[in-house]
Amino acid sequence: MDRDAETVEAIVELAGGIRGQIEDWEVPRVEVPTRSKANIEFDEGSRVWKYGDRTSTRSAKSVRGAYRLLKLLYTVGFFREQLEQDRSSTLREMYYISENWSDAKFREQGESDKLIEDLEIVTGLKRENFHVRPEEDGATVLGPLRIREKTRRGEREIHCQEDVGEGGYQVPNNLENVEFLEHDAELVVAVETGGMRDRLVENGFDEEYGAILVHLKGQPSRSTRRLVKRLNEEQGLPVAVFTDGDPWSYRIFGSVAYGSIKSAHLSEYMATPDARFLGVRPSDITDYDLPSDDLTDQDIRALRNMKTDPRFEDDFWSGEIELQLDLGRKSEQQSLAKYGLDYVTETYLPERLGEMGLA
Repeated sequence: MDRDAETVEAIVELAGGIRGQIEDWEVPRVEVPTRSKANIEFDEGSRVWKYGDRTSTRSAKSVRGAYRLLKLLYTVGFFREQLEQDRSSTLREMYYISENWSDAKFREQGESDKLIEDLEIVTGLKRENFHVRPEEDGATVLGPLRIREKTRRGEREIHCQEDVGEGGYQVPNNLENVEFLEHDAELVVAVETGGMRDRLVENGFDEEYGAILVHLKGQPSRSTRRLVKRLNEEQGLPVAVFTDGDPWSYRIFGSVAYGSIKSAHLSEYMATPDARFLGVRPSDITDYDLPSDDLTDQDIRALRNMKTDPRFEDDFWSGEIELQLDLGRKSEQQSLAKYGLDYVTETYLPERLGEMGLA
């Protein structure tokens, strides 16, 4: 049985289970883990954060719950048809398709996105198995890596330095269509901002340090996180995440290394527990005398929330968060340009990578 047929079987079995509950005169229901930081726990075996034992019930005991189950069944029916026709859709299209479902249509895209996450959890599958893709592009990659990509027009081999421009190779949404053939890399550097990624390329950092540069484009997409994990696990490459020095950037690192709360069911698939934080630290603001800005009220709330997030409770993060709250300041990657355009690649990154044993 091929992968699509297995997916159809899994979602039809889910729908059949709900039908069976109705036939047995039971109130139909589906149990899903509660998605909150209070319900994530560290799994020692896989070294990633997963959902704990707390669950929420999607039940037809209430009108609202009955509608949620109805929408779930309509979605399962649509996915079955999509898979059997070998078609695909975006998350946005999925939301608009429900306009034809009368009483089962979604009020907003956030509702349909959450239902798809529910389906991932209860079936143990991924939205890629349902042929659903996001609107946003995946990462761009530039570095000494040769890959083979499967496309609708056949296979193609690409060297991510020699066969691409300075923009790099655009990673597809489904990383399972990419095979790593060979590399001459020493490490992977995942970079938050496009400006800093371009600075590293212009300064030849990828060539000098044998670095595969992955542009995260802010909060990284699932395909980006899957790429980083595969480069780490399959190719044995250390990973360093280079971000700004603010709470939102720390969360970007956290999503790469620890997994995000809303997708903790996919942590084993996407999280890279060995990833190291290379970003601008609060202590850098004083150690390097970096230009900085005042923390906003939102920044302060986010930092305080991080203090109760189990993924950030180690000594390093506890100390840096407390320091940043004391300083009341934040700083960007580009602030390193205070010392010249070459400072980041000639001084800052070599020093930091040396401290981490990666250079």
